[in-house]
Parts: sequence; structure tokens; C-alpha cells
Amino acid sequence: MAPRTVRTVLGDVPPAELGVCNAHDHLFFGSPRLPGQELRDAGAATAELTAFGAAGGGSVAQWTPYGLGRRAADLPPLARAAGVHVVAATGLHQAVHYAPEVLDRLRGRLAEVFVSELTEGLATSGVRAGFIKVAGGFHALDAHARWTMTAAAEAHHATGAPVAVHLELGTGALDVLDLLCGELGVAPSSVILGHLNRAPDPVVHRQAAESGAYLAFDGPSRANHATDWRMPDAVRDLADAGFGDRLLLGGDTTTAGARSVNGGPGMPYLLRRVRPRLELALGSELVKQILTANPQRAFAVGWT
Repeated sequence: MAPRTVRTVLGDVPPAELGVCNAHDHLFFGSPRLPGQELRDAGAATAELTAFGAAGGGSVAQWTPYGLGRRAADLPPLARAAGVHVVAATGLHQAVHYAPEVLDRLRGRLAEVFVSELTEGLATSGVRAGFIKVAGGFHALDAHARWTMTAAAEAHHATGAPVAVHLELGTGALDVLDLLCGELGVAPSSVILGHLNRAPDPVVHRQAAESGAYLAFDGPSRANHATDWRMPDAVRDLADAGFGDRLLLGGDTTTAGARSVNGGPGMPYLLRRVRPRLELALGSELVKQILTANPQRAFAVGWT
């Protein structure tokens, strides 16, 4: 059996090398839903990642999937310059983020694209993805979500790569688990559920954790969601129930205005403000586990 490693943009590394991990964020991202706020500036991305490293960060998982401006060729020099590991994503977001002709070109070969990006590289860059990102809908899974998750499951079975899921406003977690793990046979321990802080339902959180999936609380920079002020209670409840080993934290910076280099909270906010607040509620040892040991397991794969 191959040793478990994390596939970063600079190559496979032992999980312990990730250090303190921002388990969900974006260095580059562009969508027609956010005109004028695209993350395209390589200099700003380098400055943001460097600031995260200066705050004690060791790695970032970039959840930007296929077709949304990943700028794969820029990721290795950026990671080297900042001294921070970057794990890139393959996958596909909700249909609203793409022109219809882009989706049409992927019909019948989506799983093949995912596998190629995990094993050979993103486009012609040679930079290999380390996980698959897909997305659900608001309290439901539409045909697009089922198509992308079916392809993600195929790619997972072919490679072992973890599957990270954008939950629209934090909803639909149990439907996602029913599809990915129930119908499609993905091990729950290979599933990361994102944005659970946006729908702070303790019953759903508990049921999702009981499945064995990872639960990501990953949007502290978004003031319009129930993030910082409710996150400590939600995380503490899960930890007290015995699920401290299933929790992840991230920043999810998706617009230029949210970057710290542009006056927003940005990536450093996770360590500058969220970490000490959680340490008050949970204790430093549990927070250290959530930021280090948990993501090291969540993103580690015995690549096939």
C-alpha cells in the first residue's frame, strides 16, 4: 500500500509538513456571479499567502475548481515565495458559475477530466490537483450536482482523492452524504463538507459528524453569515460529543475586497482572530488538533 501523502502544487509531501492548515480558501477565483471582484492578481495572492504564513500558517487548500480562474501555473512559484504549501482542486462548481458551452464540452468525460487533473496536471501546467471540489444546491441536489458528484465519486474510486463539497448556505449536508456515500460508495472519511457555519443546525451537524465525514467551518471573513459569534458553540458541541477529530477550519476569501492586503480580513484572520477566540472556548490543544492533525488526515491519500 502506498504511504499516505498530501498532493501539493510542489509535489507530494508527508501530511505532517502541512503544519497549520487553512482547509478552505482561494488564491485565484473568478465567476460571472462576482463581476469586478475576481482574484486575479498574482502579486496580491503572493502577499496574502505570505501574510498567512507570517501569522503561523503552513498550508492552504485552494477550493477553486475547473474553469474558474485557478491560474495553476502561478501556484508553484507563489507557494515557494510565501513558504506555504498549497493544495489545488479539480472539480466543478454549480452550473450558474459557467457558460453553457463550457459544460457542454465536459459532457460524457467529466470523471476523465478530474482523474487527469489529479494524476497528470491542471491544463498544461503539470500542477496536479490534490482533491476534488463539487457543490450542492440550496437544501437540494439538482441534476447538475448529481452529475458532478457522480463524476467526483468515479475519480475518487480511481485515485483515492478526497471530495470537498460546497454546501449552498450550509444546507443539504445529509442529501450530499446520501448520494456520495450511500449511492456512490465514497467512504465518509474521504468527504469534506464545507460551509456548515452558514447553517448552524446542531442536529444536522451531529448527524453529519456521525457519518464519519469531515465538517469544515470555513467562512469567518463573511460578516453576513452566522460565523464567528456562533462558531465556538457549534464546534464545542461537536467536540463534546466526541467529534473533535472531524472538524476543519478555513477562511474562504472569494473577492478582492476581502483580502487583507486590500483592507479586508483575508487569510490571516483565521489565525489572528478566529483561532484565539476558539482557544478561549475550546482550549488550545483542541484548536491545534483542528488546525493541524485533522487536515493532515483529511487531505492525505495513498494515491493509486
